[in-house]
Amino acid sequence: MWMLVDILLVNLALYGAYWLRFDFVVQQQYIKQYQEIFIPMTTIKLVVFYYAGLYKSMWRYASIREALVIAISALFANSAMVAYIFMMQMGTVPRGIIVIACILDVGLIGGSRLLYKICRRYLSKGISFKIEYEKDVKKRMLIYGAGDAGSTIIKELRNHKELCSVPVAVIDDNKNKLGKKINGVPVLGTRENALRVVEMKKIDEIIIAIPSANKQQISEAIEACKQTACKLKIVPGMYELIDETVTINNIRDVEIEDLLGREPVKINLDEISGYLQHKVVLVTGGGGSIGSELCRQIARFSPKQLLILDIYENNAFEIQNELLKMFPELNLNTIIASIRDRARLEKIFSTYKPQVIFHAAAHKHVPLMENNPTEAIKNNVFGTLNLVECAHKYKAQKFVLISTDKAVNPTNIMGATKRVAEMIVQAYSRNSKTEFVAVRFGNVLGSNGSVIPIFKQQIAQGGPVTVTHPEITRYFMTIPEAARLVIQAGAMAKGGEIFVLDMGKPVKIAQLAWDLIRLSGFEPNEDIEIKYTGLRPGEKMYEELLMEEEGLTATRHKKIFIGQPIFMDMKILNRQLERLRNIISSENEDLISFIETLVPTYTKVG
Repeated sequence: MWMLVDILLVNLALYGAYWLRFDFVVQQQYIKQYQEIFIPMTTIKLVVFYYAGLYKSMWRYASIREALVIAISALFANSAMVAYIFMMQMGTVPRGIIVIACILDVGLIGGSRLLYKICRRYLSKGISFKIEYEKDVKKRMLIYGAGDAGSTIIKELRNHKELCSVPVAVIDDNKNKLGKKINGVPVLGTRENALRVVEMKKIDEIIIAIPSANKQQISEAIEACKQTACKLKIVPGMYELIDETVTINNIRDVEIEDLLGREPVKINLDEISGYLQHKVVLVTGGGGSIGSELCRQIARFSPKQLLILDIYENNAFEIQNELLKMFPELNLNTIIASIRDRARLEKIFSTYKPQVIFHAAAHKHVPLMENNPTEAIKNNVFGTLNLVECAHKYKAQKFVLISTDKAVNPTNIMGATKRVAEMIVQAYSRNSKTEFVAVRFGNVLGSNGSVIPIFKQQIAQGGPVTVTHPEITRYFMTIPEAARLVIQAGAMAKGGEIFVLDMGKPVKIAQLAWDLIRLSGFEPNEDIEIKYTGLRPGEKMYEELLMEEEGLTATRHKKIFIGQPIFMDMKILNRQLERLRNIISSENEDLISFIETLVPTYTKVG
């Protein structure tokens, strides 16, 4: 259809050019010239338009890009026509004719597409713009951000009527935009006016569309919007968008991570690639939250072979399939094994000879480990010892233990076992060519069994959301952040260090619960109750990242610090570990009393 329309339009443009050029009176010689060139001219232009893709575009969704294609195609087509006339010696066509014809081509062809878009969108149904636009609306949307992203979101909401959402207002922190309109939608205020605009316009949802803003600015924007009762959505930051193109599919719910206000962690790619590229890398607990993210990050650096070791086959199976899809050339081997099984580990190390080891396998749930202390010790202490001894025996280059802030002045068995694991790593580093280090950080948002997934499940069930104490605080970090910093710390390892990650400011768990309820579109203690249940056995009110005897040394990475090594004699530690092994096998001595001796900073609570 469009080809037939264009045959008419390009001839109308050429004849119109003659008509305009000669003040509406075309002499006979130019009429004859037109008759000689209109067939080759029409053919040339249609061929150019065809290869430019004008007959493949869906003009109902045309945008500036299609307008540019029309303009460039018209310019190229008219240039090709001039070249043809010159080569065929068909006489001289006045230059003004070509210029005017090109302009008319753009106007007529572009105008025809625009007219089609308007007719298809509004007139074909015989209803007015406003009725069509607001028909079947279920949600009234407020857009935060009067920039390019906000403009795009408004267009996308109008194009996707199946979403039943209508943009009715915009807010922006630039006061110069107040009172103006963006794609017909008025800018009614700044973030300070969010609550007033929401009430005035009966807003249901807010979309934060400022992808160029930094994390701190995003956090402040969310804080302002949280004061309303609206559900919040957000356009991801530019660093999260693959091609920096905003579409309706990019919009996601606001997550707790967006409230942390921290910039994405930057890593030294040259440093990391130097110790991971072309190496055999083993990740224990590779199917877990941290372990699986470590595998994703490591796979990007072209290891010689990546070994995923986990006792739980389902998680290992899932990350294996994901990695093979993302990195089809990756040399990947998934191993189902327990780190408690020394003979099995010996076989694995002798077969694959891993050069870099990230040890993320551990029992981590504090209340469960309080009730099952021997299992925590078998896994976190003796499992780590098995791996450390194998790494030393088979001459691995680096061994990175994933530790926790709960190892600092521990008040529970889980924390105490992780502190013993740190002691093993530090003791071995003095007598081995393997660089043994530990990386210590706090809670990871979204990890298996962590507080956020539990809160989300409780909200989905209608509440209550349970918090142990109104004043309890924790450090938080996102899973990708933690994995990147662990890998970066591994690059800095010299042996014996405990790397401490900058976790920012501690966050009140009660505030997290409150924020998550609001972000889910509910009112705390009205729609969803927050219930305080009391501290659990072994649980602290706050966590620490450093013991008193450890100094803190800065590194070249601003988010990674080194705790002063506290070395233990390996012979003494081995004797204590042997006694610990006997205690948990015979159960004829007080286990807790011995842990207090082994870890002097351990104090049982609860």
